[in-house]
Amino acid sequence: MTSDHRGVRLERVASNTYRALNERGGQLTMGTGGESADFTPVELLLAAIGGCTAVDVDTITSRRAEPERFRVDVDAEKVRDSSGNPLTDIVVTFRVAFPDGDQGDQARAVLPDIVSLSHDRLCTVSRTVELGTAVKAQISPGR
Repeated sequence: MTSDHRGVRLERVASNTYRALNERGGQLTMGTGGESADFTPVELLLAAIGGCTAVDVDTITSRRAEPERFRVDVDAEKVRDSSGNPLTDIVVTFRVAFPDGDQGDQARAVLPDIVSLSHDRLCTVSRTVELGTAVKAQISPGR
């Protein structure tokens, strides 16, 4: 097994609003989903699942043909039960169209295989969710 550390930092910018920052200087704002258009943490999780697998699929298929349409929908049900507030029934749906011709045919032919490969092996985000990796919460002195 190899390891490659990843991390982000969250800073509170207002009540129930946070800025996530990465080591490269990227940032985005998230909130609770009340009046703000900011993504909620759950929406960001769904976007991460979709984004991770979209990158895998796009990288391989676009080597054969540039897609005319490339959309990924990620849907889930949020339930409240004895285990807390988990998401269930997460479904990733690819809506991809390639041009007519040999290159488009090649991209269409590889699409089902790369979607499966991304789901079964490549996408770090969905693999982590499916494998059920533990999340450790800890408190460090705030300074």
